[in-house]
Amino acid sequence: MAKIVCVLYDDPVTGYPKSYARDDIPKITKYPDGQTTPTPRAVDFVPGHLLGSVSGELGLRKYLESNGHTLVVTSDKDGANSTLDKELPDAEIVISQPFWPAYMTAERIAKAPKLKMIVTAGIGSDHTDLQAAMDRGITVAEVTYCNSNSVAEHVVMQMLSLVRNYIPSYKWVIEGGWNIADCVERSYDIEGMHVGTVAAGRIGLRVLRLLKPFDVKLHYMDRYKLPDAVEKELNLTHHTSLESLAKACDVVTLNCPLHPETEHMINDASLKNFKRGAYLVNTARGKLCDRDAIVRALESGQLAGYAGDVWFPQPAPQDHPWRTMPHHGMTPHISGTSLSAQARYAAGTREILECYFQNKPIRDEYLIVRGGKLAGVGAHSYSAGNATGGSEEAAKFKKA
Repeated sequence: MAKIVCVLYDDPVTGYPKSYARDDIPKITKYPDGQTTPTPRAVDFVPGHLLGSVSGELGLRKYLESNGHTLVVTSDKDGANSTLDKELPDAEIVISQPFWPAYMTAERIAKAPKLKMIVTAGIGSDHTDLQAAMDRGITVAEVTYCNSNSVAEHVVMQMLSLVRNYIPSYKWVIEGGWNIADCVERSYDIEGMHVGTVAAGRIGLRVLRLLKPFDVKLHYMDRYKLPDAVEKELNLTHHTSLESLAKACDVVTLNCPLHPETEHMINDASLKNFKRGAYLVNTARGKLCDRDAIVRALESGQLAGYAGDVWFPQPAPQDHPWRTMPHHGMTPHISGTSLSAQARYAAGTREILECYFQNKPIRDEYLIVRGGKLAGVGAHSYSAGNATGGSEEAAKFKKA
């Protein structure tokens, strides 16, 4: 029987919920491209409940233990004495979420001789050294598309929050003020602006579709050109380089995977190509951006605002400069872990485990690495190599 180590974020500070704001969530069976939502044989959770924290256990304990497996659930994932490190030597499967990632570095993989599979409950497997997984023949899988629309909604929310100067205005209300001039001195309409996405895959294309009713001019950069019908429908302008996109746009959103080729693609040099006063939203991965270059661009006014919910490492140390830089709208990594999304990625994780234990094929949409090479969606989205370097800084995080 297998040991499964599941790394999840902590429960709410007030304790695991006894009730919820809503009684149910909409039932979705297909995504916009026709792919079906996860189809496990069964689930042992209530959709709309908190599943991504330690007590939620992704709804997996009953299923795994009834089949004789051992499930270890922890939030303690960083540092040499972490629970994750202590459990790795005899772990067969490691599961974590991008929001609270178990950084599966080459060193950790070497300490786990029984490891056969690493699963991302969500989207994005860059917290795993993909090259090391390939070298060891470890399967890497994720629940592709489960929270793409959730992230896209967050992108649009943060764009509007930056452009309309929402967060400082909200603060004036909390502080008892009525400071209209202070609120609007950095507030604009997004209507008529040029908005572009770096990558137009599931999330990027959804962002473009959500933005169309705002009467903005839409741009995208992607190595794969969208179908002519889609370009015509959304009146899109295609760019083949970040420089071209940045020079054209007032707002840019990053929606590409992190791998060695995209690491620090936003840096001092590339930021010079942005319009002065542009806005940048990044809900993809923090390491797409040079951390300190973002701070400098905000301080100089080259960027008018930066928002997102992805950091590097995660959790971000309390002295991370993005917590205190000017004109930001950062949140913890929450865009893809709404209660709606959790129901889908918990079900998808269950589906992957069912396939693994029954020796049935895992959907190509879910595969990142298999048989020593990039596979499935991974072959389309990633490149070989390692993007986990520096993740040990997460051990500096201290809970408030």
